[in-house]
Amino acid sequence: MKMILKLIIPLTIICVVAAVSLSYVHKITLKPIAYQKRMEKVRALKRVLPAYDNDPDKEILKVPGEKGNSVEVNLAKKGGKLIAVAYRMVSHKGYSGDIELLMGVDLKGKITGIEILSMSETPGLGARIEEPAFKKQFVGKTLKNTKWAVKKDGGDIDQITGATISPRAVTEAIHRGLQLFEKKIRPALKSKGLMQ
Repeated sequence: MKMILKLIIPLTIICVVAAVSLSYVHKITLKPIAYQKRMEKVRALKRVLPAYDNDPDKEILKVPGEKGNSVEVNLAKKGGKLIAVAYRMVSHKGYSGDIELLMGVDLKGKITGIEILSMSETPGLGARIEEPAFKKQFVGKTLKNTKWAVKKDGGDIDQITGATISPRAVTEAIHRGLQLFEKKIRPALKSKGLMQ
């Protein structure tokens, strides 16, 4: 019995010290991690939206999403007037998992930019969806002026050689995002008096 106590007491002390230490480290890193995530979002907003003079990260309108969830729509304003919005879309059709992106859309329903927020696609192939040349091809596109499929499938979107699944997933997410803008976001903006 004494031998067991000699083993249990030190192990218990070690476990308690480790748990308290981990808890403390977790607590002190929460704010810096949250700050870095916010800064990542602010940088992404700057890349997908036209020049604005407000803080779209703080001006948010919640809109009903595709499947009962709500979508946070960041509002970009210039001179107090709404000029564009940005919101997240996710495709569950990526080659290696979900692809999450942020898309900017002006009041005419035209894409102002896209930014890949997270993905786990194959480096050198599917991960090339993050390249500027791939992302730029979406700028200026609308629901009406584009065949929303990759060229291999008869659409207007350039795919990436050797990696068609990832571009298809991004194209599908952006297409759904523009449909969401027309069906839910635009009406919500009008009902709030933010656009005519």
